[in-house]
Amino acid sequence: MHDGCSGSFSSGADIVRKLRAMGFNTQTVPTQLHITCEGCNSAFTMETFESTCPECGLIYGVTPCHAHDPAAVLCAGPKV
Repeated sequence: MHDGCSGSFSSGADIVRKLRAMGFNTQTVPTQLHITCEGCNSAFTMETFESTCPECGLIYGVTPCHAHDPAAVLCAGPKV
């Protein structure tokens, strides 16, 4: 996201803030990511770079450079 793929983020909230600032948060990820919510343990499919757990509302984000890897998805919390 304009840092190349070397940009580092300390938290999921940092990722989501950057996604929103760059306008990528609502864009579709290249491959849907199947993740398990760390708050309620529900499985859901992440279709955009910023997604919300449909069960408990926790927000998740992944950078475009790492959107192929479910392990790169980070929880940003209930609000960002």
